Amino acid sequence: MSLPKLVIFDCDGVLVDTENLANRRLAEWLSAAGHPASFEYCRKNFSGRAMVSVQKEVEATGVSLGADFVDRWNAGLPELFAHGVEAVPYVREFIEAVHAAGIATCVASSARVSKMHITLGQTGLLPLFKHALFSSTMVSRGKPFPDLFLHAASTMGFAPADCIVIEDSVAGTLAGIAAGMRVFSYHGDPHSDRDGLTEAGGILFDDMRELARLVPIH
Repeated sequence: MSLPKLVIFDCDGVLVDTENLANRRLAEWLSAAGHPASFEYCRKNFSGRAMVSVQKEVEATGVSLGADFVDRWNAGLPELFAHGVEAVPYVREFIEAVHAAGIATCVASSARVSKMHITLGQTGLLPLFKHALFSSTMVSRGKPFPDLFLHAASTMGFAPADCIVIEDSVAGTLAGIAAGMRVFSYHGDPHSDRDGLTEAGGILFDDMRELARLVPIH
């Protein structure tokens, strides 16, 4: 496997442990709006997706979430994550190893940049990435479409074939594969959709220490 020139990280679930908190709240909100949804359902079907696409899918069933749904969701994130968000175990060590090898990095997330500032800021990872944060708000189509990863690679100055993606969601894995990149799919969370990640074409791993052995960075 050739040495990558750019490592693109997803944010939620890869760098910061936020997916379970967010999907528990999402299940509550959807259920309250008249669209009964369990945490497990949200975790499997909506992880890695932009809230705009979640709203579109839910409202296609005839349930209205309100024109201000996305704005209300984003407004509530500081409070949701105020009690401490933790970095995914050992991911900092991997990022530092990538940097030490002289390989470029960036973050490409379905979340808004403002949310990344909150979660990465809480975990102390923001200084490692503040130069390169890419959000699905910057492209016309979010994950599972390849637009975000292609935009990140192009802006950073690298060809898709020279990039690898670190993901944890099926939508993100599909997006990376569609972008023509190698995708390493993390399933360290017990709620991860391991079968879905496999079907999407990801190279599976469940420990960030293992990733350092899978990715040729030396």
